[in-house]
Amino acid sequence: MLRCRDGSLYTGIAKDLAARLRQHAEGRGSRYTRARIPVALAWSCELATWSESLREEYRIKQLRRADKEALLLTPRRRRRRAARRAGRTRDRANGP
Repeated sequence: MLRCRDGSLYTGIAKDLAARLRQHAEGRGSRYTRARIPVALAWSCELATWSESLREEYRIKQLRRADKEALLLTPRRRRRRAARRAGRTRDRANGP
């Protein structure tokens, strides 16, 4: 997750995090971040498979901003559990 110049949060996945961060910093990462550079890495986690990464990216993108901010403040070993809990709570309350 990146924090953009305007304070917004951008969520994405990458096979090579360092290379992807360079792309974003150079304005070649995504249309969204291109207009909001500089960006800074706010949070990351490494997952075993691309499929698992896509699911985690989707789950995080479904969170409300307050839940994303809470994810950034949660100790690292509990972050994933918090994201899942927040995602399930929101899914139950607001539907898929």
